[in-house]
Amino acid sequence: MSGALRRLSLWFGVLGAGVALLTGFMTFVSVVLRALFQWPIPGDVELTQMGIALAISLCLPWCQSERAHILVDFFTQRSRESTVRRLDAIGSLALALMYALLAWRTSAGALAVREAGETTMIISLPVWWVYAALAPGLALSALLAGMQALQLGRQAPAGDAA
Repeated sequence: MSGALRRLSLWFGVLGAGVALLTGFMTFVSVVLRALFQWPIPGDVELTQMGIALAISLCLPWCQSERAHILVDFFTQRSRESTVRRLDAIGSLALALMYALLAWRTSAGALAVREAGETTMIISLPVWWVYAALAPGLALSALLAGMQALQLGRQAPAGDAA
């Protein structure tokens, strides 16, 4: 994997963590204001939903670049390394396809929601920009997973017939 893509995924992850922290802080402030003064932040639930969705989509590329997704290796513990590598390649390809589909559909959804003029119920924020903001993280994750699938598919352990 190229160093530039790895650094980009790291920056996406840092930005995603920042969004999650800001969302958590906003939620904390809203809860305190509600408890002490019966005055919550208007639209706090809407902002939390959007913020966490954005944070997750921004953190996915870093998780993918580090191959840090949860793996269940119960059935492959005693398998040959070449078998595990092939299964990992297939899994990475499946993730690449899923991420690409999600990136495409969130982009298309952003256009449709923008055209419809949909806004949030409480604070009337346009919804399309949230959909649009999800697509870059998903697209980068698709690219990284695709590259990993190719890399894993090309590698064959020494002494193993491909």
